[in-house]
Amino acid sequence: MDDLQIFNQLAHHQGFGFNPDFLEANVINIALLLSGLIYILKNFLGANLVSRQEKVLLAIQESEERLKQANERLSEAKKQLTQTQLVIEQIKQEAELTAQKVRDSILNQGKIDIEKLTSAGKSSIANAEQQIKKQIQQQIATLAMHKVTQQLEKQMSVDMQTSIIDNNIKQLGAKL
Repeated sequence: MDDLQIFNQLAHHQGFGFNPDFLEANVINIALLLSGLIYILKNFLGANLVSRQEKVLLAIQESEERLKQANERLSEAKKQLTQTQLVIEQIKQEAELTAQKVRDSILNQGKIDIEKLTSAGKSSIANAEQQIKKQIQQQIATLAMHKVTQQLEKQMSVDMQTSIIDNNIKQLGAKL
């Protein structure tokens, strides 16, 4: 007897069995088939699920590692940003100080130049006043001489001229 016949006879005595005709199969046959499939496929599917779970866990670990590295890079970038902002602030302060020094230097130099120009202007004005005074004095002296000469010519007679000349000659003779 083959195994199928033995199974069928046992099944008839026990009240259940495997019906080889799938069209007439009952719920028990389907349950037996499903449990057989589950038993057979359990190891195959289990291995696949375990493999997939390991891959997912590995992917999660890699993601966590990348997140950790990204956070470290972010932290480093924040430190660099803070340092850069400090350097920029120092440069701004130094630029403001330099600009203030240059501004003060320009103002001081401008004041010195204005004082020099003022002094030179005053000196030029004083020189011009002196020259004008000399010219006025010369003109006054010239006019005075001219007027005196005119008055002398009007008032002086030939006798007076002779008397002045004689008087001068006597004075010269006494000195000689």
